Amino acid sequence: MLDWKTYQRELLARIGDVGKLSPETVQGYRALSAAGAQSSRLGDKTRELIALAAAVTARCDGCIAVHAEAATRHGASREELAEALGVAIAIGAGAALVYSARTLDAFEANNAASPAAVR
Repeated sequence: MLDWKTYQRELLARIGDVGKLSPETVQGYRALSAAGAQSSRLGDKTRELIALAAAVTARCDGCIAVHAEAATRHGASREELAEALGVAIAIGAGAALVYSARTLDAFEANNAASPAAVR
């Protein structure tokens, strides 16, 4: 597994490098990231747990490092994290099922267009 604290530190340093090369891009990202926090309807802890579930489905280690630290700072428990991760697992499986149906549809559409195709 990763040394998550070191990884987060190194990642943020490299993002700083990206910010020097393309400050508008990083500023835009920060504005997007901060926009959801403006209403405070969900609260910081819930928002971080959602971010972690989304990070799992996006397979983003950097997102996991940053949001795991923030979820901890905002008081999320292991049990709350487990529930959020359960949602991520269900969404991942559900997305695979949906795209399996789409793939079957695409395959059958190609077979219908090609009379010589084996069914």
